Amino acid sequence: MKNRRQKPITIQYLKITNMEKDWIKVFGSQSSFEAEIVKGMLLENDIEAVLVNRQDSSFGSMLPGMDEVYVHTSNESKARELIAASREGNVENNL
Repeated sequence: MKNRRQKPITIQYLKITNMEKDWIKVFGSQSSFEAEIVKGMLLENDIEAVLVNRQDSSFGSMLPGMDEVYVHTSNESKARELIAASREGNVENNL
């Protein structure tokens, strides 16, 4: 039998696998940087957000996936308001 090396477990992986069932997707994009911007905006407004990368890097643009931003259900309405305001260009920190 070959000795297989286990992949290191990253903090992001732990957050995803141990994520409570009370988290909900509030944003999805095929653009990684756009999802990162939304996540950053939520964090700046005191909303804990987790980015889940569902893109398959081995296929690249042939089969694009989604980057998804999740927040706890208790922050869903505020997160959605901030995302909607950002699309309209009306975002201020700590709305």
